[in-house]
Amino acid sequence: MPQDVRSRDIGVPPSVGLRKLEPIALPERPDLGLGSGLELPNLPAFAPQPPPQLDIVRPKKSLRLKATLGKNGPEIPSDLVWRLFAPVPGPDGKLPVVAMAKGAQAVFDVPAGNYLLHVGFGRAGMTKRVDFSGEETHETVALDAGGLRLHAEILDGGKLPDDKLTFDVYSGGGDGRERRLLAPGVSPGSVLRLNAGDYHVISRYGSVNAVARADIRVEAGKITDATLHHRAAEVTMKLVREKGGEALADTAWSVTSDQGDIIRESVGAFASMVLTEGDYVLVARNKDRIFQRQIAVHPGENEEVEVLTSDLVDPNNPEVGTGD
Repeated sequence: MPQDVRSRDIGVPPSVGLRKLEPIALPERPDLGLGSGLELPNLPAFAPQPPPQLDIVRPKKSLRLKATLGKNGPEIPSDLVWRLFAPVPGPDGKLPVVAMAKGAQAVFDVPAGNYLLHVGFGRAGMTKRVDFSGEETHETVALDAGGLRLHAEILDGGKLPDDKLTFDVYSGGGDGRERRLLAPGVSPGSVLRLNAGDYHVISRYGSVNAVARADIRVEAGKITDATLHHRAAEVTMKLVREKGGEALADTAWSVTSDQGDIIRESVGAFASMVLTEGDYVLVARNKDRIFQRQIAVHPGENEEVEVLTSDLVDPNNPEVGTGD
C-alpha cells in the first residue's frame, strides 16, 4: 500500500519533501572611507600626570621676625616696615627687594640663603645681615630708637599759637658741618620716631626771622619732650591819617633792620608778621608818598603799630603831601 494512503487513513497529513533553497547574493558594503590609508594621531594610552609636589606633604619653613625697643625693651606693636634684600646688587646697582611686609611682625617664605634685612619705624631704622638656613626661624630685632616731641614758647613762658610754629630736625649736633635734614616742617606736639642719638632742632615762629635752635639727645625706648624758647613778638602795622584812624588801603610795606637790610615786604591796609627781638624801620608807601617809623620789638609783646601820614621821610620836600 502506498504510504500516503495509510497516512490519510489514520488522519496524518502526508509529508512533503524538503525544498532546496538557493543562496541569495548580498549587496556590496559601501565604502566608509576607513581604508588602510587612514592616518590617526599618535595618542598616548593615558594623559601624563605631574610629579608630586613635596610642599603638599611637607609644610614650608618661614623666617619670622619681630622687633623690640632696645635689647630688653617692649615689643613694638605696630607701624613697622620690613624689607628683605638680596645681598648682590642688580643691573641697576641697587639691591633687589626679595620680600616686604608691614606690621608688628613679618613672615617671609623665602629660600635658604643670606639676606640683608632693613626694618623702619618712622624715621628710625636699622639694617642687619640675616642668614636663613631654610628651617623655621624666629628672630627678634632690637631697635635702638626713641621718640622726640617738640614744643615752643616765648622766653617768659608765654604760649605760642601752634599754627605759627614749625620745627626742622637735623641729624647730629655740634657745629653743623655734617648735619643732614631728617624731618622738615614738624608740627608741635607730634611724636617723631628717631634712632637714639643727638639731633639739632630749628624752631620757626612765623615766616620771617623768628628762629630758635637747640641740640637735643634722644634716648632709646623713651619719648623726649623738648621746649624751645623764642625771643619774638607779632607786629601788625597800618598807615593812618591820625591816631586810631582808619587804615589806608593800597599801602606797600617794607620792614628793614636798623642796618638797612630788608626783612620783609607786604602790600595791604594791614601788614602783620612775627619779628624777632630788635630794632626795625617800618616804611609805608601810598600814592607815591613814603612814610616811615622806627620801632623796637620785645619778646612776647605783640602790638599794633600805627604809621601816621605825618611821618614823612622828608617833610621839607614840597612835592610830598599829607596823604589826603
